[in-house]
Amino acid sequence: QVQLVESGGGLVQAGGSLRLSCAASGRTSSSYVMGWFRQAPGKEREFVAGISRSGGTFYADSVKGRFAISRDNAKNTVYLQMNSLKVEDTADYYCAARTGILPMRGQYEYTDWGQGTRVTVSS
Repeated sequence: QVQLVESGGGLVQAGGSLRLSCAASGRTSSSYVMGWFRQAPGKEREFVAGISRSGGTFYADSVKGRFAISRDNAKNTVYLQMNSLKVEDTADYYCAARTGILPMRGQYEYTDWGQGTRVTVSS
């Protein structure tokens, strides 16, 4: 089991940038495939980005070219760099971990979750 804590959310204007962090404790995060999900008010939780243990990255079409996921195994931390933010990116963002080889888009494939960090993008 791994404990995950997200940080870095906040209020930003459209077009701006934020970097989210997900710090892992317990088992080392390098043992896990990591993902970022988000949930906007009244909507289902959706996959945003994932990174395999070897560093392969996967993105939802809605964020491709604007967001970048990375991991620093020495720091047990996963990041989500978000650029060119849009109002529709407003959501609670969650970090998640799963065993296996590749990131999966389904939230139920992940066994460990952080508490979330809120991102609000204003127009």
